[in-house]
Amino acid sequence: MNKRLYFSTLSLLFFIFSVEVSGAKNLKPGFDIHEYAELLKLTSKNSDHIFGATMPSPEQFKLQYRSPVSGLDNVWELWLRPDNTAAISVRGSTETTESWMANFYAAMVPAKGTLQLGKNRTFDYVLAQHPQAAVHVGWLLSAAYMAEDIVQKIDSGYKAGITDFFIVGHSQGGGISFMLTAYLYNLQKEGKLPDDIRFKTYCSAGPKPGNPYFANEYALAAREGWAFNVVNVDDWVPEVPFSIQTVHDMNATNPFVLADKTIRKQPLLKRMVFKSVYRKMTKPAIKAQRNYQRYLGKMVSKSVSKHLSDFSAPGYYNSNFYVSTGRTILLKGSENYYRKYPQISEKFMTHHSFDAYLTLAEENVDRE
Repeated sequence: MNKRLYFSTLSLLFFIFSVEVSGAKNLKPGFDIHEYAELLKLTSKNSDHIFGATMPSPEQFKLQYRSPVSGLDNVWELWLRPDNTAAISVRGSTETTESWMANFYAAMVPAKGTLQLGKNRTFDYVLAQHPQAAVHVGWLLSAAYMAEDIVQKIDSGYKAGITDFFIVGHSQGGGISFMLTAYLYNLQKEGKLPDDIRFKTYCSAGPKPGNPYFANEYALAAREGWAFNVVNVDDWVPEVPFSIQTVHDMNATNPFVLADKTIRKQPLLKRMVFKSVYRKMTKPAIKAQRNYQRYLGKMVSKSVSKHLSDFSAPGYYNSNFYVSTGRTILLKGSENYYRKYPQISEKFMTHHSFDAYLTLAEENVDRE
């Protein structure tokens, strides 16, 4: 073999090897406590300065980009690991009023539709295909203001060879991350993002994002081990928003849905008794749901519109049956944990803090 042919062959083999290595996927399915601990450190740096002040910096990732503040005091960051794995970090609640508006704006909207963000700005979204799927409007709105910027950075990263992205957020950041993950999954289904991009989501202390129709579809999309919600069993945030289930939230095949029709077929006396009992059982929940929508939908939207002057409140979905979604990873503290973080009801953020979650993660690492 002459030298020219030798070096040409060597160059070709090197090129093929380089393509195979660069195209290799770094993300693997399944919960990894080491990944979570690193991403928790990372997303703490995107928090309000008070909440993340004592957290160590991530060891593997370097900050590449921090977005401008948008929406309801929302910010996201892009971090990069040397192996070309990126992390999208979504900021959680801050001390500002508008940030807490996103939490209290807790009416539901359909998981497929359009938000009017400005006079000439709309956000078309699909988070689930089921016509009865619905989600928390405040966290959807927060995601909507960041989505275009995030998709542009994903597209730029993809052109540079990045195909693996973590999505991470703590607390409100977890709630928004549910919305963002579902949105990106559906962009891939529609062919608007390459289908060889892999997203792996770690919601941390994430609240309940939507109703069962949304939750089921989200869980199925990530069922092979690509989306998690890490929960401290002593944390109250994953318990909210509080949920109201009415007869209208049940599957059509549920016998209780057909109870009213069944009652009408009964003899007069039985019909009167059964109808009275049925109304006493169903009306309080329906009334509570309407009040929920009135106060945490219509009234809060007025405050949101004062901050976002060009925002137009959407029509709401008549439900507030909130449930959790994704695979939940429960973290339970040891005796050492409770000595450091005692159960004191007045200190309601103790078990929700970054530090508490990192302590639990490190305890679990030590048990491996």
